[in-house]
Amino acid sequence: MGESQSASLSALLQQRLRAAIAANDGWLPFDRFMTLALYEPGLGYYANGSRKFGAMPESGSDFVTAPEMSPLFGRALAVQVAQALQACGSGEIWEFGAGSGALAAQLLGELGDRVSAYHVIELSGDLRERQAQRLGPWAGRVHWHDQLPERMDGVLLGNEVLDAMPVQLLHWDGQCWFERGVATAGAAFAWQDRPTPLRPPSGDFVPGTVIEIHPQAEAFVRTLASHMGCAAAFFIDYGFPEAEYYHPQRSGGTLMCHRAHRSDGDPLADVGLKDITSHVNFSGIALAAQDAGLEVLGYTSQARFLINCGLTALIQAAALQQRIAAQRLIHEHEMGELFKVVGLARGISLDALGFGSGDRSHRL
Repeated sequence: MGESQSASLSALLQQRLRAAIAANDGWLPFDRFMTLALYEPGLGYYANGSRKFGAMPESGSDFVTAPEMSPLFGRALAVQVAQALQACGSGEIWEFGAGSGALAAQLLGELGDRVSAYHVIELSGDLRERQAQRLGPWAGRVHWHDQLPERMDGVLLGNEVLDAMPVQLLHWDGQCWFERGVATAGAAFAWQDRPTPLRPPSGDFVPGTVIEIHPQAEAFVRTLASHMGCAAAFFIDYGFPEAEYYHPQRSGGTLMCHRAHRSDGDPLADVGLKDITSHVNFSGIALAAQDAGLEVLGYTSQARFLINCGLTALIQAAALQQRIAAQRLIHEHEMGELFKVVGLARGISLDALGFGSGDRSHRL
């Protein structure tokens, strides 16, 4: 997508946002602003034609995810997926937000005939087209859906999905809590706070704290639970348990934007042209899952999960360039510690390999 086309789409999206703000008495809660900025059909960041995923900024991409970083990510994850498929008595995989299709291609290539059907839940028409091109060799087994089916059996996967779900922002001034929303200020968007009964789930906060809460992600997990038959779900994302998430030192929250492999903290600028994300409160996800009747299989770092699934041996057998790339998946200062994995299940008995060593469920 050229710069002029990007600018035009962003201008149209800003018009939609201004209209939404005006229709809501001049103030839009941030979760609604984030929803429009990311998912407004044809205009939002994930709904327009810009390239999102890639290893280098020269590709025109904005960020890299683990499957684009190294194909060994999918090969290691396939070990856990194979075990879970056997426990479920199913050959079906369901992936939420499949991005470039890289993970699907890696899993389909590694698991072969053990996958009878690969389902992608994808809201973006543009990304569906890109995924279809990449997954052409498995065209007969890949199916796209824009909503959840009545029942899902097999393995459910979400890699960097929860972080892209809209969040609400809360501001503590030392005496009262406010919900932070968006208003218009001339030609720009501006923050505006309103009193609210909403509260973070826990924590002691210093005046000036701005922090996120995650009702949409937790509602997603509860909804997912109501559709799971004999199934296991694995979510991989950056985040923390609740005690770390709502720590007094995290007074600025975790909201972040990504564009051209650079990060910034201003979601009100360049709307529709960059990603908006928030770290995941994994305690909230686990509690929502348990309340909905799911079992928490485990919770650990991405590094420990992938090592448990055999990544070390895969790295040792790989060519030098692949070894270097795959190390970023497990290094503490890269993805290894910041990214976590949580496993959930219903209707099956599974001692999940990925949590065999280093399970941190007790910290949730």
